[in-house]
Amino acid sequence: IEKHFAEITDFLQQSGILLDGLFLNFDAGFDAENLRSKALELGIIANIAHNKRNSDAENNHYFDHQLYKERYAIERTNAWLDSFRSILNRFDTTVTSWIGFNYLAFIVIAVRKFKKRKSR
Repeated sequence: IEKHFAEITDFLQQSGILLDGLFLNFDAGFDAENLRSKALELGIIANIAHNKRNSDAENNHYFDHQLYKERYAIERTNAWLDSFRSILNRFDTTVTSWIGFNYLAFIVIAVRKFKKRKSR
C-alpha cells in the first residue's frame, strides 16, 4: 500500500492539489502505522477504521464514526455509476461527451431515488 499511496500523493502534488488538510476515509484493511505516519507527514487527516486483528487493545488514533458512515453513500453512488459504465466507455471520446453522460447517469440515479421515495 505504501507504494501506491506514494504514487497517488505524488500525482496529486504534481497536479497542484494541496494535501495539507486533506481528509481521507480508509476501511480497516488500511489500518497500518506506516500508512498513518506517511499521511500525517503529508498533512493528510486519515480517518482509518481500527482493525481488531492488528491488536487486542483499542488504539487511540483519531477516528470519526459519523464521517466513516457517510462513506457508504459515496461508495454506493460509485457502484451506481459503474452500472452505466458501458454507456460512458462507449461514447466518451471527448471530455464534453464524458461529462454529459456522467450528468445523464446522475439524473437517472436521482430520478430512481426520488421515485422510490414517492412510492413509499
